[in-house]
Amino acid sequence: MGRFLEAEKKRLAYFKAASPFFSMAARAPGIYDGKPREFCLPYECAEENLFPGIRQAITAYFAEKEIKWHDGQGRRPSNHLCDSQVCCANFLFPFADKPYALAELLRPVFPAIREMLPIEGSQFVACEWIGEKNYLGEKISRNGKRTRGANCTSADAAVMFDREDGLRQVVLVEWKYTESYGSTSLKIAARSGTDRTAIYRPLFNRDDCPLNKDLLPCFAALFYEPFYQLMRQQFLAHEMERAHELGADIVSLLHIAPAHNGDFRRVTSPDLRNAGLGESVMDIWKNLVRIPDRFRSISTEELFGSLPVMNFPELAAWWEYVTTRHTWVRRGNET
Repeated sequence: MGRFLEAEKKRLAYFKAASPFFSMAARAPGIYDGKPREFCLPYECAEENLFPGIRQAITAYFAEKEIKWHDGQGRRPSNHLCDSQVCCANFLFPFADKPYALAELLRPVFPAIREMLPIEGSQFVACEWIGEKNYLGEKISRNGKRTRGANCTSADAAVMFDREDGLRQVVLVEWKYTESYGSTSLKIAARSGTDRTAIYRPLFNRDDCPLNKDLLPCFAALFYEPFYQLMRQQFLAHEMERAHELGADIVSLLHIAPAHNGDFRRVTSPDLRNAGLGESVMDIWKNLVRIPDRFRSISTEELFGSLPVMNFPELAAWWEYVTTRHTWVRRGNET
């Protein structure tokens, strides 16, 4: 278990006990994996894991779109205060109805932004985006329906904008928080025995594969987390671009993770660790993506720490919340 995760558990247990953002009922230990945990909320208070300003809107949105809450029960989010999906929602969903602030947030990464565009209904941020079609050929449930956030490749979020050069770009967001991974190959599915390389090999073998195959020791080297996720999301972005989904000319992947989470940077794939492509997950992936601007990576601290919040008074309550809950954001890259 990662050191950053352990530190966050302790810090967020104190946050729950001392901050004004929780009801008295929510301050009790929550059950997780069958045991009471101070860093979890009681199930009946799970909605309090969300920033108060988005609770009603995002729970209604997830219910309407039948989006799966990871580790949640029913239509409630996870009760674990270190949940990555909840973290992503708390940071990004407040921008779903604030296109000017969203553009300001993203412009350091995408300086060509001219205007943010609604991507789903009137929202400027979509959650658990899986694409309009089953581009990756993944297994579909018996009812023929795919579920956003479960059992198929999902980007944690998606945004869309028109660029100064007249092109339209969609950005799929992969969000990390306290994650760390071991060196266990996912090539063979544990339960079904399915060889996962057979699912994604047709995309890998294509001439326009978004990855530089000449640099890879072997295809199986990608079947270690987080490379397995990155591969699928890069494939999804590429297929969406080929299909001009949402009228997009360009579809890229943006990876956001805390610089403070040093555990995530560890290279888990033995073959990639020895391939001379870089010393961290992000360094390796940047080298593997064939068209450089189709993948970007930035730390949570740098992205949100650079936002001129004072220019957006409507974000004041949110900023107070996220920087109290995640103190390392305000501190930037200090360690």
